[in-house]
Amino acid sequence: MSTISLRSATVADYPRLIEVWEASVRTTHDFLAEQDLQALKPLIFNQYLDAVCLTLACSEQGDITGFSGVADDNIEMLFIAPDYRGQGIGTRLLRQAIDQQGATSVDVNEQNHAALSFYRARGFGIGGRSPLDGQGKPYPLLHLQLNA
Repeated sequence: MSTISLRSATVADYPRLIEVWEASVRTTHDFLAEQDLQALKPLIFNQYLDAVCLTLACSEQGDITGFSGVADDNIEMLFIAPDYRGQGIGTRLLRQAIDQQGATSVDVNEQNHAALSFYRARGFGIGGRSPLDGQGKPYPLLHLQLNA
């Protein structure tokens, strides 16, 4: 595995973050309808990225390989570019969110089995469930809490 560094994001990074987000979602959210993905894209770019504290994972060459976004104590987003999955980048971003930003919770789409397994293997348990996602769509959310 190559060396990965973490840094804070700037607005100039947003176009690459949207690329990483979309590629990651297409890889991990096969349940998501194309129209819902397209509706989310401008919301992510124009609203959601500004609403969180963003941390980027970057390769030795400076390419953004993944990112996380934390607001209050909640991990609002954690996405890894498909070519970089399975290399420990998500775990590194998660540890930073917990250790440096005090994150203790995350919501995961119930149909995203890989994400649920990822968080459960790292100490999160299911604390609740909502039948709809944040946009009111029928993509149930599991509310995960970091076990003490």
